[in-house]
Amino acid sequence: MHRYRSTGTTRRLTTALLALGTAGALLLTGCGQSGQSSDSKKGGGRTADGFPAPAPDGPDGQNGEQRDDESRDIAPSPDHLSTFALDVDTASYGYARRTLEDGSLPDPSTVRPEEFINSFRQDYARPDGDGFSVTVDGARTKDDDWSLIRVGLATRAADNDRERPPAALTFVIDVSGSMSEPGRLDLAKDALGTMTDRLRDQDSVALVTFSDTAETVLPMTRLDDNRARIHDAVDSLEPADSTNLGAGVETGYETAVEGLRKGATNRVVLLSDALANTGDTDADTILERVAAERREHGITLFGVGVGSDYGDALMERLADKGDGHTTYVSTEKGAEEVFCEQLPRHVDLTAREAKAQVAFDPETVEEFRLIGYDNRQVADEDFRDDSVDGGEVGPGHTVTALYAVRTRSGTEAGHLATATVRWLDPDSRTPHEESEGIEASALHGDLWSTAPRGLQVAAAAAYFADALRRDDTRWTDLPAGPTLGELSSRVRELIRYREDKQLNDLSDAIEAARTLMD
Repeated sequence: MHRYRSTGTTRRLTTALLALGTAGALLLTGCGQSGQSSDSKKGGGRTADGFPAPAPDGPDGQNGEQRDDESRDIAPSPDHLSTFALDVDTASYGYARRTLEDGSLPDPSTVRPEEFINSFRQDYARPDGDGFSVTVDGARTKDDDWSLIRVGLATRAADNDRERPPAALTFVIDVSGSMSEPGRLDLAKDALGTMTDRLRDQDSVALVTFSDTAETVLPMTRLDDNRARIHDAVDSLEPADSTNLGAGVETGYETAVEGLRKGATNRVVLLSDALANTGDTDADTILERVAAERREHGITLFGVGVGSDYGDALMERLADKGDGHTTYVSTEKGAEEVFCEQLPRHVDLTAREAKAQVAFDPETVEEFRLIGYDNRQVADEDFRDDSVDGGEVGPGHTVTALYAVRTRSGTEAGHLATATVRWLDPDSRTPHEESEGIEASALHGDLWSTAPRGLQVAAAAAYFADALRRDDTRWTDLPAGPTLGELSSRVRELIRYREDKQLNDLSDAIEAARTLMD
């Protein structure tokens, strides 16, 4: 559980990255120091300039085999470090909007603030090469000494679709009875049909369906001259009986392994309402199958949720275990964007096992809270242990983490924090890092009047998520939280200067929630 946390130490924060492990194994960019003392490798040591060291290397400084993914559930100790696996999921926000449109408030347990925040693309500077850029900024709030600090990570967009490797996509489609509801299977068939016309000749697709049992409708098939055959397979999809999600996942991965293509991006795309009600409904058993195939063959999972009743928790866990991400669609336009634009464009991977660690200066920062990422936390000492599961990120993605930070009373200067992202090259598995810091003097004076537009958008999304899960006593309210009426006004003010469909949708969702909560 996240909570406000005291730094509990008087040491100053390091402003330098340290060289790690075996010489030449790690490329460090944008760092000011190299070399590491034996004390600092044990954790809690200091660098040559007297600053505390960042989290230590993994076992023996080497990249080990993947171990139990449950290690991510270990919360960082209450010190000056915050460590989490990157996440580009957006399903929570999409499902909340659908629920509000249907006249109900979302279950607070389905509200994940980071997915609200990451539903809005940011204009961070992009790196010149592969990997990440790091942007850190922040602004003060109306609450004394409280600020919001934004950590923004971005990958370089693919130059064009022709440069990506071939895709081998296994679509696992839920055809259970519940998928007959408008906006489920019909929406998927339309989007898949359009996608078939847009994929490249060297791409391949397979099609697996599941209801009470699972069936491979189409084995892995190159597009080439087979588009008519693929269209026929898509058109044949009809709703049937129960939802044996376990059978669908197992058959889907078996089909993906049988059609595995070297040199291609092999991915399973699961489209379902994730309401397993027959066969193997135990989440952990289903998840272990996904994890095993991911470890052995590097097959990633993309979960696409549909339906007014939706098994949000299971779909998210499946995607996390399958080194993938989730989204939610409820309209034909949304489905077409996911299948025809996002999936082909982002089928490649830029980074594997990506993690971020933010080190706060205890001389300047009294306490801090990471907003969201509740089930993506990583133990601080595992930051550079590449056998501990991180996140997978493709080209053209942005990832935003927002922190509520209380500075020591009267603090106007001094170092606030340094954010570091670590990832593995998807092909060579070589680790890389990039860092950026922020000073207290760089904080904008007021969140809503002087902060950059992107930071205001991220703050609006975070405050909206906070309002929707306010009845869940596990969470502490964010500082300086506006009422929904005030938040709606803030979003409308952002739209006033730049028309933005995403913000229009956010404004509509806030107004719907306001009506239901009054």
